[in-house]
Amino acid sequence: MAQVFGEVAALYDDVRPGYPDAVRQAILDYGGPIGSIAELGAGTGKGTELLVAYGKPLVALEPDPRMAAVLRAKFPQVEVLETTFEQWTPPARKPDLIACALAWHWMDAATRNQRAFDALAPGGTLAVFGHKYGYAEPGEEQAIGDVLRAVDPTVVERAEHWVRDGVLASGLWSDVEERRFTTYVMFSKSRYLELMRTFSPFRRHTPDEQRRTLDGLDAAIDGFGGSVHLELRTSLVLARRG
Repeated sequence: MAQVFGEVAALYDDVRPGYPDAVRQAILDYGGPIGSIAELGAGTGKGTELLVAYGKPLVALEPDPRMAAVLRAKFPQVEVLETTFEQWTPPARKPDLIACALAWHWMDAATRNQRAFDALAPGGTLAVFGHKYGYAEPGEEQAIGDVLRAVDPTVVERAEHWVRDGVLASGLWSDVEERRFTTYVMFSKSRYLELMRTFSPFRRHTPDEQRRTLDGLDAAIDGFGGSVHLELRTSLVLARRG
């Protein structure tokens, strides 16, 4: 499943929203000066867009060659490695920052904290951030949720603070904290349907289920005015290697 996004790499890069610059500044405020960076599960570079602004050496890990191709084209200054976090051998000079944007759940849950801790330089920072897709209008959230549950009633959301709780539970990190940011984005119906095609729960469905999902969303969005007002709830979990 971690490579399922490669099937829609260009669409993913076009339609997925990026991150507010406040996330970049919060990482800097927390960890101080940065010498080098490693990014896990970089995809097409939605998180990379923030990280390159530091102007420091950056290596990005992305196992899907189709996603990695988009990433390289966008950021020729970044060293892109087509590998998983679990297969990666960190350099002798360890990075000061390990960042992961909306991909922490793809890392092996039993080892991801220990691997990140071991890969960081002493005093280095772990920064895990990502969006939770909410809706500014309760009626939109209800209508869209009804469609998605009708197609797949087994889908459950992760606990609200699952990243923070997992980092804390590892017992490895010091100064663990979570920061939240909220931004609002208006999507036309057609663009929202394209966004839906890039989500992993949608992509793992059968073609018939995908068609029913898109048809149901098409009708639901028409029912509340033809556009979707997204509320992007961005979490940033920060931790330090002591």
